Parts: sequence; C-alpha cells; structure tokens
Amino acid sequence: QVTLVESGGGLVQAGGSLRLSCVVSGRTFTNMNMGWFRQAPGKEREFVAAYWSGPNTRYADSVKGRFTISRDNTKNTVYLQMNSLESGDTAVYYCAVGSIPSSRFSEYDYWGQGTQVTVSS
Repeated sequence: QVTLVESGGGLVQAGGSLRLSCVVSGRTFTNMNMGWFRQAPGKEREFVAAYWSGPNTRYADSVKGRFTISRDNTKNTVYLQMNSLESGDTAVYYCAVGSIPSSRFSEYDYWGQGTQVTVSS
C-alpha cells in the first residue's frame, strides 16, 4: 500500500508561480516512478510531468520549459514547481505512483486526492 498527500495548490495570477508537494509513504521512495497529472472540469485526466526511477524526467509539451519536477529523498517528497502559469493550467493536480515508467494515467497504481490550482487572468 502506498499513500500520497498533495499540498500547495491555490489561486494565483497569470504569470505567477506555485510549488506543489506530494509526500509519499509505503514504498522505497528512491525507486518509485512518480507522476503529476491534472484534470479540468469536463476533461480527461492528462499527464503533466514525471520523475521516473533511472533517473529520468518527462514533461507534457504544454508545460515544458515552465514546470519542473523534482524529488527530495530525505523527505519522501516529490515537487512540481510551476512558473509562468497560464489560465489553461487551471485544474486539480494529482500525484501518482506506478510500477512502470509511463505518461498514461491508467498505468499508475496509487493516487493522491488532488490539490486545486486556479490561475486568474
């Protein structure tokens, strides 16, 4: 069993920044494949970024150059630093753990409950 708890969401002006955190327990953190996903109302959950064992990082084209995923192994925490935020970034953001490095949400096994990010113009 793996438990994930997200935090750091909120309301921010376009062009601003937020840093999301996800604390993970129940697994050897350094070997976890971690992903960030987001879901806006009426839309499917979409891939945002991943930090896979290896190590390797991946980003959706829509956030590349603006978002950065990182890990702090001493705190069992994965972060998503979001800069130059746009209205299109408004969504509920979820962190997830999977056994296989993937950008598909169906390939992830454990999920947090999400944190709301709202970007105003």
